[in-house]
Order: sequence, then C-alpha cells, then structure tokens
Amino acid sequence: MAISFLDNNEKDSIMLKAAVLKNRLGSETSMREESQPEQIRASFLSDSVFKTALNVSAVFMLLILAGIFVTLVLESIPSIKAAGFSFLTGKTWDPVFREYGTFVFLVGTLVTSFLALIISIPFSLAIALFSGEYFRQGVFSSFLKSAVELLAGIPSVVYGFWALLILVPLVRTFEMKAGIIPYGVGILTASLILAVMIVPYSASIGSDIISLVPSDLKEAALSLGSTRFEMIMKVVFPYARSGICAGILLSLGRAIGETMAVTMVIGNSNLMPENIFSPANTMASIIANEFTEATGDVYVSSLIEVGLVLLLVSLIITVTGRYIINRTSMQQ
Repeated sequence: MAISFLDNNEKDSIMLKAAVLKNRLGSETSMREESQPEQIRASFLSDSVFKTALNVSAVFMLLILAGIFVTLVLESIPSIKAAGFSFLTGKTWDPVFREYGTFVFLVGTLVTSFLALIISIPFSLAIALFSGEYFRQGVFSSFLKSAVELLAGIPSVVYGFWALLILVPLVRTFEMKAGIIPYGVGILTASLILAVMIVPYSASIGSDIISLVPSDLKEAALSLGSTRFEMIMKVVFPYARSGICAGILLSLGRAIGETMAVTMVIGNSNLMPENIFSPANTMASIIANEFTEATGDVYVSSLIEVGLVLLLVSLIITVTGRYIINRTSMQQ
C-alpha cells in the first residue's frame, strides 16, 4: 500500500533494487549449495586418507614384529637341530665342549627382573600418589615430574658406571658385615640398579592415571566421613588399578630386556646362582658378552636362539599381564 503513494520512477527504482537483491541472494544460495558437496567430498577424502595411514602403520608394525621373529627362528635352526629341547633345560653353557644350556640365564633374567620390580613398586606408587594426588601443581611438583622423566632418558651405560662406583662398594660392605662372600656384584646389585631404571615408567603412568580420577568420587568419599587414606585406598586405587598395573607391566618389560647396566654389575657367571648375592648372568648379558667373539655356526646360532627365547619370554609376560589387566578392569 505504501508503494501506491509513490510515483512511477520511484516504483521502478524499488522494483529494480528488489530484482537485483533477489538475483544476488539466489546466486549466493546456488554457490553455497554447489560448494557443500565439494566440502563433503573433501571431508570424506581426508578421513579416508587418515584411516588408510593408520591401517598401513599398524600393518607395518606387525610386519616388523613378524620379520624379527621369523629372522630369529631361521637363524636359530642350527642350534635347534644340535641341542633340541635341552637348550631350555640344560644348566651348562660351555661353547668349548659345545654344550649350550640356557636354563641358568633364564633363571637369572626372571629373578633379576622380578626382584627389581618388587623393589621399585613402593617407590613408584609413592611418587605417583605424591605427584598425582597430593601435589598436582606447583614448582616442586613440576620439578619432581621433570626429574622422573629425566631418569628415564639417562643411558643405561651411565647407570652401569654409577652402580659400579656406588652400589657395588655398598653391597660389598653389607655382605662383609653379614658374613656373606663379598662379591659386590651379583643379582642383588643388578636388581637394585634395574629398580632405579624402571621407576620412572611406572611412576609416570601411575601419576597420570591417578590425576584422572574424578573429583566427584573423591569428594563423595570424603563427605561420607572417609579419611584421606581411606579415600585413596577405596576410591583412587580401585579406579586407577588397571592403569597402574599397565605401568608396572611396562616397567617389567623394560627390566627383562635391559642389557648394558645389568652386564656391568651382575658378575657374568654361567653357574646357577645360589642366592640373590651370587654372581649370575641374564639372557641379554650373555648375548652382549659373547656375541662378538662367537665362532662357529652352532655357537652363533645358540646366541641368536637365546635372543629368540628372550623375545618369547617378554611376549608371554606381556600377554599374561594384559589378560590380568583386562580381567581386573572387567571386575571393576
């Protein structure tokens, strides 16, 4: 009705502007509709490329693991033919007389690793609780986390030198006072240095998991009258149990495969250890000590088979640990 009071020129001008505006809106709408399929296609393409890259990476890692296993098996065939099952049960390792029994090294590896794990667990849990529950922020907390992470990056040969200079004299002094043959080196010394080396792995993972426990659960426990200790034991630990176990499993795998530091302080004895103070050998240390001087196909193949057994032991412990963690998570 307002247009009826306008003259013809003004009417024509308004109609022209309306037509131009309509055409502009129509062109923008059509451009937007045309660009949407292109954006959708680009999004699907990027997702497909990313998924393909992940699949290729996973398959590549499986191929590497399979390649390592197949290579060790093929190179171990001369030893398997020569020794058979006695390679695992034999207690004598004498390359001069071509006797290759690795049971002593298997015992040394397991005893050293599990003893180191037992020693490290209290310290790992203490550090994880301190940095994940009591002091999450602050200068001291940041310093502690940085120090723990730095321990994980120190080369194992440095740990070995430190153990030779510090731990070996201390252990020897203790053995003299206890009336034990003062070797200084042995399973206990190797376990102590291994415990120091694996603490950062379980402590870092445990700290991260404990810090992820929901505050609502902890506040609910405290509001019901629980003490801080009861809240940690009945809320924090059950909630973070699977993550803490995963960190401990990772540190155990690190202990089983450690070579240089253990080789420097374990004593390198091929005899069955009588106690934790006796010198011994691990599967990793026997390979490090003798591989460069090994002569003969059977001798070299026997050392490679030791590596194969070490790989299988690590695999069995990892699979068993994962099964226990999964069962624990399901029960939780």
